[in-house]
Amino acid sequence: MLRLKGQIAGYFHRRAVCTVSEQVAGWRVPAEAAGVQPLVCTSGSAGTVVLTLLDSPAATGYSFTYHGDFDWPGITLAISTIRRYEALPWHMGTADYEHLAARSQAEGIPQLMLDGEPVSAGWDPDFAPAMTALGVALHEEAALDLLVADLSRLT
Repeated sequence: MLRLKGQIAGYFHRRAVCTVSEQVAGWRVPAEAAGVQPLVCTSGSAGTVVLTLLDSPAATGYSFTYHGDFDWPGITLAISTIRRYEALPWHMGTADYEHLAARSQAEGIPQLMLDGEPVSAGWDPDFAPAMTALGVALHEEAALDLLVADLSRLT
């Protein structure tokens, strides 16, 4: 593990911002095409390996951005990552959610029902009430084009 941590630290010294994403599906090809590095996908809840990976750049002063699913477990994961790494929520606000929910409906994408207990997002007090009102869960892939466009502008 120590050797791996050294290799990780060397890799992250190349950039000052690390993007963290909840889901890996759909990211690889557009991210590579945009020249995006580093991008860490947690594949759901960030376990020990992911946290160890992220702790290395955090210790060297990296800034983090975070995007995840628009459902209650996704918001819970976002809160955890944002708190631990002082990450900036990235397209994770009320306006983003409402826009993406309307767009997915207009495009005829089947709507997923939002279920579970609401979770308040400290960075946007209107976020949980908006999600509750619309009652639609959105996977991260609903925002993929916006996220990759943002990253493309940074490279």
